[in-house]
Amino acid sequence: MLSIDSNLRIGVIGLGYVGLPLAASFARRFDVVGFDINSTRIDELSAGNDRTREISAAELESANKLRFSTTPSDLDEVDVYIVTTPTPIDEHKQPDMRAVLAASKTVGSALCPGNVVIYESTVYPGATEDDCVPVLEEMSGLSFNRDFFVGYSPERINPGDKQHRFETIMKVTSGSTDEAAEFVDSLYQTVVTAGTHRAASIKVAEAAKVIENTQRDINIALINELALIFNRLGIETQDVLAAAATKWNFLNFQPGLVGGHCIGVDPYYLTHKAQSIGYHPEVILAGRRLNDSMGAYVATTLIQAMIRAGLDIRSARVLVLGLTFKENTPDLRNTRVVDVVRELEGYGLVVDVHDPWVDTTEAKHEHGIDIIDSPEPGAYDGIVLAVAHDEFRELGAGKIRDFGKPAGQVLYDLKGALPTGTADLRL
Repeated sequence: MLSIDSNLRIGVIGLGYVGLPLAASFARRFDVVGFDINSTRIDELSAGNDRTREISAAELESANKLRFSTTPSDLDEVDVYIVTTPTPIDEHKQPDMRAVLAASKTVGSALCPGNVVIYESTVYPGATEDDCVPVLEEMSGLSFNRDFFVGYSPERINPGDKQHRFETIMKVTSGSTDEAAEFVDSLYQTVVTAGTHRAASIKVAEAAKVIENTQRDINIALINELALIFNRLGIETQDVLAAAATKWNFLNFQPGLVGGHCIGVDPYYLTHKAQSIGYHPEVILAGRRLNDSMGAYVATTLIQAMIRAGLDIRSARVLVLGLTFKENTPDLRNTRVVDVVRELEGYGLVVDVHDPWVDTTEAKHEHGIDIIDSPEPGAYDGIVLAVAHDEFRELGAGKIRDFGKPAGQVLYDLKGALPTGTADLRL
């Protein structure tokens, strides 16, 4: 097994929200090759610019042993490979493993005897050994657990969170043999100050990852359903939650749109695997259906309120503030704000979207949405505060309402970001 010393060479495959912070952290101790197939991304990082805003230019500069590459042959001299490519779902809500399997081909082509391959991408239990390892063996001609070894350490990156960083979040680790597991655990201990938890097996570590976010998804679904009930009863949901939260063991989840690269995706990886072995999940999929329906509910509720206010829906304009899946990040992956926009457009309304965090080219390419630079004052019949970016919180209800028509408007605060009573609608 490899030794963990200053001569260890690490390759990180995939330099997105997960891979870049990891690569930068390891590069303060070891030589690291950061590999990505996106040449534009590599050029930006080489110039000290991280478009995800997870790593500052100063942090990149301090990672003085990190070099970036789009050339697979640059991985030939690596000892440890860490795969951090995305694992989204497809249009049928089935796991899309294409990126992680492509990364496995790239790694397999460079693999040498004694190497260790660690996967961080979210997968269903069994995927690392059943799906990825055969690719490594085929491409390398080497034998698993004789010539090379595998580990799994699920990512726990929270985009936009400056408190919970790669180094300060406890790391779950695992390996394909006891010796490999010990190596993987010891490797992460060199950079993760929060400590590590060595799982009993790779499958256990894979399962732990998917249930972390499945649990959150189900809890949020419950609160969303309660919000639907309370809205029909004319009760303020936030007031109910504030009262219930006074009990010591109440879990204070909030209603809202559930998107992003984890919570809105990971449950489908677990249900896919469950169905493949003949078990058909009920609670998990019920939670997913409810959370996926919230965009349509928001749009319908807004239109109903506008009609009650006497506004002409046929010529109505709506402003949506925020497109990212959460506040203070440019991350557009699986954002469910898109559902609100599409539903409103389906009713014939003209919808403008404003988000100071978003790359306009990416928004157009990924979602077909044109981001406006600045909303037109006094122009909108409806305003939806969809994402609680600091910029919107600082505007406050008064300045946000200035975007609405003076004669009448409806303000919908999806995030509870504005003081009670300042918005016409809240979840």
